[in-house]
Amino acid sequence: MRVIVYPSTLKGDQEAPASKSSMQRACAAALLHQGKTIIHNPGHSNDDLAALEVIQTLGARVTQKESSIEIDSNGVHPIGPEMNCGESGLGIRMFTPIASLSKQSITIQGKGSLVKRPMHFFDEILPSLGIQINSNKGFLPIQIQGPLKAANITVDGSLSSQFLTGLLMAYAAAEVQEVAIKVVDLKSKPYIDLTLSVLNEFGWNVKHQNYEIFHFEAHNPLLPLIEYTVEGDWSGAAFLLVAGAIAGPIKVKGLQLNSTQADKKIISALIGAHASIMIHVDGIIVGPNGDDHDARNLTAFDFDATDCPDLFPPLVALAAVCNGVSEIKGVSRLAHKESDRGLTLQTEFAKLGIQIDLEGDIMKIHGGTELNSTTVFSQHDHRIAMACAVAALCAKGPVEITEAEAINKSYTDFFTHLQQLGAKVDIQ
Repeated sequence: MRVIVYPSTLKGDQEAPASKSSMQRACAAALLHQGKTIIHNPGHSNDDLAALEVIQTLGARVTQKESSIEIDSNGVHPIGPEMNCGESGLGIRMFTPIASLSKQSITIQGKGSLVKRPMHFFDEILPSLGIQINSNKGFLPIQIQGPLKAANITVDGSLSSQFLTGLLMAYAAAEVQEVAIKVVDLKSKPYIDLTLSVLNEFGWNVKHQNYEIFHFEAHNPLLPLIEYTVEGDWSGAAFLLVAGAIAGPIKVKGLQLNSTQADKKIISALIGAHASIMIHVDGIIVGPNGDDHDARNLTAFDFDATDCPDLFPPLVALAAVCNGVSEIKGVSRLAHKESDRGLTLQTEFAKLGIQIDLEGDIMKIHGGTELNSTTVFSQHDHRIAMACAVAALCAKGPVEITEAEAINKSYTDFFTHLQQLGAKVDIQ
């Protein structure tokens, strides 16, 4: 799919997309919950659909309603020899420990960039839990056979918190209370807060000591019917908020300010760039500062994205418009995404005329220059496509994005939402 985004001024209200981080965790919890779960405000991104496919492969029954999804489950009982996580990094890291609760042999597959992403931690950790595993030298496909036998283990949390999410869910469902998971150098703590929030909302009782030791406590029996509402997605909404900051003002609705999602820190970055932000009960109004609502009033900012690396793409789009050199910390977290995002951002924004320097763990973005009318490539990465589209709102001419269907991984309606806010967007 080719998309052409023209320089545009935005106005109006837009509802944030459903959080795929919340949705996928809710699907996993619904599988582990022996009873009926109703998920309200469900997401429909490719990653969300992959999660629904996985839990059905692992034995759940899914019924689509008009504005909700009903999931009936009796725990993990695979109906086939293979599960496919699509291109979801969270999906494969979370559902692999969960699938290993079964004694059935199962082959785990993925597609796209997922087949190139390292999964060595499965080889290192799962055997210590009584799980047989055969991987393709640390890459997909992976064959496992449980059942998982919960034990005291130590996990390196520096690469990804997503594997820990799967272990926490599997241990909680196994109803273990005499073992603990020790974690060294945990990154992305807010994502673990989200995992614990989902588990505890379903009725399990998982606690931690300074994010270093996680233990599982007794709890009341889980209710036979559990209802869970997927919150608005700060990751996807970050692109809307940045779009508003450089081309608005607009109002973004449906976001929880008390959310455990890491990417709500986008608000701090927008404040640092001197965007205009007003928080109301029914939404967040964001636009360029000053009575003239001119993006040239935005200034360079410094930001630590170590615990929220998915913010790099929208932050780069913001920094490209800000006057001066913005510095973002946390580049080391970008190598194993849908693309090597540090290099990809550098490459694609260079086409727009923006210089990006990568200096160790720091990214420096030289902003404030007029953005080129050009053609960019999504690199099959949903966040790169959206970042380029947002920056294009302030370019001196149209910007064409090739392979723009990459957005379907997380935010299927993104280009439609830009159009609804007044942007001129041609979708071909």
